Amino acid sequence: MKIVFMGTPDFAVPALEALVKGGHQVIAAVTQPDKPKGRGKGMAMPPVKEKAMEFAIPVYQPAKVREEGFFRQMRELSPEVIVVAAFGQILPKAILDLPQYGCINIHASLLPKYRGAAPIQWAIINGEKETGVTTMMMDAGLDTGDMLEKTVVPIEEEETAQSLSDKLSAAGGSLILSTLKKVEEGTLTRTPQRDEESCYAKILQKTLGRIDWYREAKLIERLIRGLNPWPSAYTTLNGKSLKLWKAKALLEEYPGEAGQVVKAVGNELLIKTGKGTLKAEALQLEGKKRMEADAFLRGCPIEEGTRLG
Repeated sequence: MKIVFMGTPDFAVPALEALVKGGHQVIAAVTQPDKPKGRGKGMAMPPVKEKAMEFAIPVYQPAKVREEGFFRQMRELSPEVIVVAAFGQILPKAILDLPQYGCINIHASLLPKYRGAAPIQWAIINGEKETGVTTMMMDAGLDTGDMLEKTVVPIEEEETAQSLSDKLSAAGGSLILSTLKKVEEGTLTRTPQRDEESCYAKILQKTLGRIDWYREAKLIERLIRGLNPWPSAYTTLNGKSLKLWKAKALLEEYPGEAGQVVKAVGNELLIKTGKGTLKAEALQLEGKKRMEADAFLRGCPIEEGTRLG
């Protein structure tokens, strides 16, 4: 099929690769503008742009897809279908109505659950046992269009947002090929979403990562995994920011106050929570590198009774 692909981050790359290797004619890739990155603030290309250039696919980077000039460009390309994966801008009706077969989105949840910007992270934070990918027809709403196909992906016990994103992006690449095959065959079934079964996966803010030690240990542990790698879960130690990258929730209860270090020996850094105990396994103090708990305690000894946060 004659396809315009819209996507920006690493999550979208496997879908673009699948379309090209699956024999489709990707006539253009649309992605977000380059952005400054790192201390030197050099301009960095979005991952989708890098991959598109490898395939010699023309790249468009509109600051706003609502601009008339961009619409004219897409109309001239005359795609049969537009495939979207984590693009980062809301498409206007003029674009949605342009392709013969509409715009198909690869969404990282089992719709109608977790509509919105951060479905991967919220599935982990909320303790879901499984999630998946849904292909859907795009409409004017936020992830409200008819569902096309789904694939289920289990959420493992130590799953992080990064590891789950990698699995879902690979699953999305396979699923979009299946969906487009059915589009070509005329066998695709559209299933309307039931709004009453939906929930919204709101955009992540850095403040979400501040650990409330009065919460249950297992909830804190899920927050740590769900916000890894961004924006990360954090607390403070002696006035400095302390990121927690990996932790394990324990049922053991210790005397003391929530947020208090109850053990700091060898590789055991245990912190009391509102219910249960959190074993910190990988940490990063402000200005330092990420370390395993034993290495961290050798370089930064913590007295038992120290209060975090």
